[in-house]
Amino acid sequence: MRSKILPIRALAEIAICLSILAMSLMLSACGKEPSVEQQIIASLESMEADAEEGRFMDFMKHIAKDFKGQQGALGRQDFQRFMMLQINENRRVHANFFPIQVIGKPESVGEPEATATFRLLVTGGEGLLPERGQLFDVSTGWIRQGGQWLLLNADWEAAEFTE
Repeated sequence: MRSKILPIRALAEIAICLSILAMSLMLSACGKEPSVEQQIIASLESMEADAEEGRFMDFMKHIAKDFKGQQGALGRQDFQRFMMLQINENRRVHANFFPIQVIGKPESVGEPEATATFRLLVTGGEGLLPERGQLFDVSTGWIRQGGQWLLLNADWEAAEFTE
């Protein structure tokens, strides 16, 4: 009788040890820092929410101080004015990202540490339904400062439709 109880007890102890090991592995996985791709996509989604909800200053917190847009034609202040105009002209702004592709790059001084390219559909208007919209091809460069990914550069152009 004793021999039958002992194997069950041993199995129970093994099951407990395996459970503890599995939980510790899950906790260590939870503590991992998200990938560069996940972090930049999260920044883009936060920017999208800030713009859609009219939180202009929160949106601009994602823009690097030395930001350049449209091949250097726009500085940070120009981009700030451009975004303020878009948000003020449209009581409702909505953006949809289409496949976001992020590529991490080796760190170089003054150069983006990662790039993200995507299509962006932006719609806006005064009422519930959008009155205007545009699809853009967007290329961005990102730099990490103080643990946060900031938009260093962005270029966009109207997307062309192919049949």
